[in-house]
Amino acid sequence: MRIVSWLLPEGRASRVLAMSVLLGAVVGLVVAIFEWITIELIAHELEESSLVVLAFAPMVGLSLAWLVLRYLGGGITNSTSDEYIRAFHARSPELRLRDVPVRLLSGAATIGFGGAVGLEGPSIYAGAASGLAIQKRFSSWLGPGGAQMLLTAGAAAGVSAVFQAPATGVVFALEAPYRDDIAHRALLPSLLASAAGYITFLSVPFVHPAAGLNLAYEQNIEAGELFGAVLIGLGAGLGGRFFARAIRVAKGQAKARPVGVRILVGGGLLGALVVVSDRIFHEPLTLGSGTAIIEWVESTEGLEASLWLLLALFALRALATIVTVGAGGTGGLFIPLAVLGVLFGRVVAEGLDLAGLDDSRSRIWPLLGLAAFLAAGYRTPLAAVVFVAEWTRGGPAVVPALVAAAVSQVVAGSASVSTGQVTERLGHLERRFTLPLTAALSTDVLTVPPDATVGEFVFVHALGRRVRMAPVVSEGRYLGMCTVAATSDIDREAWETTLVADIADDEMVIARPGWTLRDALVAMEESGSDSLAVADESGYFIGLVDREDIVRLDEILDETGSTM
Repeated sequence: MRIVSWLLPEGRASRVLAMSVLLGAVVGLVVAIFEWITIELIAHELEESSLVVLAFAPMVGLSLAWLVLRYLGGGITNSTSDEYIRAFHARSPELRLRDVPVRLLSGAATIGFGGAVGLEGPSIYAGAASGLAIQKRFSSWLGPGGAQMLLTAGAAAGVSAVFQAPATGVVFALEAPYRDDIAHRALLPSLLASAAGYITFLSVPFVHPAAGLNLAYEQNIEAGELFGAVLIGLGAGLGGRFFARAIRVAKGQAKARPVGVRILVGGGLLGALVVVSDRIFHEPLTLGSGTAIIEWVESTEGLEASLWLLLALFALRALATIVTVGAGGTGGLFIPLAVLGVLFGRVVAEGLDLAGLDDSRSRIWPLLGLAAFLAAGYRTPLAAVVFVAEWTRGGPAVVPALVAAAVSQVVAGSASVSTGQVTERLGHLERRFTLPLTAALSTDVLTVPPDATVGEFVFVHALGRRVRMAPVVSEGRYLGMCTVAATSDIDREAWETTLVADIADDEMVIARPGWTLRDALVAMEESGSDSLAVADESGYFIGLVDREDIVRLDEILDETGSTM
């Protein structure tokens, strides 16, 4: 029970865990329906179409995706997994449940008609929004503070179901919000939700679970493969960094460009890529999330492909994903990164002639590329390695995959395809210091007019109200701070003839309403003061913030059990 109480708020563990199981089952069913619509009803029906139809399909999908978001969603964005990460870090997370079917339909249109993104994005959004909705619906039973846990548990269930990889779902949901940390408090709910989502998905009769990557590796690891893991990690780190920046630029273009322009240009480019890839590889490998490429890599044609063919396919796939994102398509980037990693591993092996050393050992290089590129692009090294382990049925390849993922993390730096990630978790005090200054602001402050005498300040304010300083304000404008210390330099006989305006300190730091509590405390420390006047840019006096008020706020939050 100590472990449970550490991972979950006391007194609510069993309720949150029970809701996590229910949440996972619901998300597993939703994802199963989403995948069936996307793959079975749309993508598979298009497979046998002519090249002309396939070339125009992405533009049709992008148009339908926008129409769904615009008219069914009221103009909501195409963002999915980024919305989960932003909600995770919000003090009051908000993901509307009514937007779930809209984003799922938009994702189905994008991916089903050939957009080069993954099903995991809409699945993560569906899970996170469902978890948040359950928390709000049963908040009186679950108690406050459980939103973040069920939010994360729902995201884990979404990943688990769409990949049939429950461990990956848990680790990814815990890792994704941070670049260098994990959200440990949501571990147990995520485990149960992920397992429930996985089991529910497999229980749905009309979906066909993925068979997993046919890249199982059972050979003993040799020193050369560890050296190759380092090389792949270095290359994937650089590649992941540039790809992440390109994706961020594409996301910016999707917001800045007119809808008609981005759909026509994006759809046209995707159609051209379909034609080019079909001419080179005799099949449109740039269409869809890219699972067909993984099958191609293991096929006879893929194993015999030259370095230039592999490089061409890598470039085409990367460009297809960037264009899909820039055109406003709805989908995730987990699988596209994994596909690029598989191709990158084959490129490195072919370039160094590693694959030719022993055909039975050549299977490891795509695995290492997958782990390294996925880790670098999403900043989720543990999830990348667990994904490799689950989809390849475990084995010795996990060790060099860890090496490749670790090296790629170092090289990639802070780059990530996801917006909203923060570096690491903040402690509860650090989180509270990020509260706005207005949380401790006193606006009912007795000010001193500039024409008041020092005697009036001493007897009315200092002695009468027992304050050591008071703001000097004239017609709403802040002029400075009058302090008891400043009166010590004036003779007692001169108190009634000296005005407050003559001794007011107008060089003391002025706090702004947009500051955080941390900003105010730093300014107090540097100025040696326990209080700060708060005024806007025009000099209009707003109030006073005091160190004691900040301490009192912290005590109140502790007593109420707030995690702000």
